[in-house]
Amino acid sequence: MQEETVQPQPSDDSEKPIEQQLAEAHALAAQNREAMLRAMADAENARKRFQAEAASSLKYAIERFAESLLPVMDSLEATLANKDSSPEALHDGVELTLRQLLQALEKSRITAISPTPGERFDPHRHQAMAAVESDSEPNTVVATMQKGYQLHDRVLRPALVTVAKAVEKRGRNPISDTDLD
Repeated sequence: MQEETVQPQPSDDSEKPIEQQLAEAHALAAQNREAMLRAMADAENARKRFQAEAASSLKYAIERFAESLLPVMDSLEATLANKDSSPEALHDGVELTLRQLLQALEKSRITAISPTPGERFDPHRHQAMAAVESDSEPNTVVATMQKGYQLHDRVLRPALVTVAKAVEKRGRNPISDTDLD
């Protein structure tokens, strides 16, 4: 194998005086520095704009929910302002207001957690307030004391429930290992 020798090609720079080459290099460096500073400034402006948008979205995130609650407040104020209404009219007004509130919650994806008797106790969605002996399967809901609510899949308030526990057989020593079923 023969080695090929590569001869450097004469460039146009070799014909220019060194001072001119240096001036062109300085100009190119200044141009590159200016482009870098401009890109850094653009990135900083974008970062500040995104921070401002994030702060604004946090500040006004509840705006849609608050707007949906305004008719509920108007209905309650109208009910309080009408002092001469009959109990039936008051009851109808409260039912209407409750429907408006439920619609506002539904629009905001807030749903009720209302376990039915016999439903399996879920510690992530239910809070056991009492355990009662019951013929129902142990660790199931016997009664709901108060509904819970969740926003999408996050529990805002767990449902307060009574939970079934196994019926203890009478006349047995709870500490003894005898008479185990």
